[in-house]
Amino acid sequence: MRELRVVGLEPDAKHVVLADPTTGDKFRIPVDDTLRAASRGDLARLGQIQIETTSSLRPREIQARIRAGASVEQVAEDAGIPVAKVERFAYPVLLERSRAAEMAKLGHPVRPDGPAVQTLLEVVTQAFRARGHSLGAATWDAWRDEDGHWIAQLQWQAGRSTNAAHWRYQPDAHGGTISALDDVAADLVDPDCGRPLRYLTPVYSARDVDDTIEAEAERRAAVVDDTAEIEASPDAEVPADTVAEPEEDTADDTADDAPRTGAARQTVAAVGRDKRGKPALPSWDDVLLGVRSNGRA
Repeated sequence: MRELRVVGLEPDAKHVVLADPTTGDKFRIPVDDTLRAASRGDLARLGQIQIETTSSLRPREIQARIRAGASVEQVAEDAGIPVAKVERFAYPVLLERSRAAEMAKLGHPVRPDGPAVQTLLEVVTQAFRARGHSLGAATWDAWRDEDGHWIAQLQWQAGRSTNAAHWRYQPDAHGGTISALDDVAADLVDPDCGRPLRYLTPVYSARDVDDTIEAEAERRAAVVDDTAEIEASPDAEVPADTVAEPEEDTADDTADDAPRTGAARQTVAAVGRDKRGKPALPSWDDVLLGVRSNGRA
């Protein structure tokens, strides 16, 4: 790079005259804001001037977009300038957003019965612990919406899904209040925050159904075998509680007691046997429900 020497100003004082000490060639440059900032060593002003001349966004617009939630990479891509030049103006705004997020953690969630005593950070910590999530892996952020309110965001990874909760933070002398803006945020600050975000319903496959049918068939076969053993045994007796006791009719005459006694004996002998004289087998409903042939449980 060749070095030039300042010779002086032109008569109109709008240009600086420079000369090459080796060849004696003279040059001139305009006296503008860039030259004035360079002569003072004002690097911030030089970067601002460069952005104004090479980008479609002014520094104030860059800061406004970052304050509204945009990232440095997004603004740099939209403006068509390097990320380093955007970071120079984004840094103070990012500090402001980080400070707002820390203040939102200390706010009190608003519930139907009023603001909670616990802070947002304490409530969310309990909810994460109940659901098995790690709050240390979650990220907090904040930005201003179109109405000028601070919006606090909590984002975390659960499996392969990314979850995010948003609250509106209203600062005051007591730490501020937090109002949920979506269902995820409302669930986290709900008193019953231990329940999961999604409810799972068991799904049975065809194999499970086949196993259930096979087990039922085996149980029925076992009942049939037990019944067949009882039927084949000559010493099988009818349980005493299966014998139906005849009801006494006090209105009948004493002369009819003998015929009634004979009929009752025939009834007792017939209980527990079918028409062929064999023990009656219980029905499937009786076996499954635990009900005996006489209707008793």
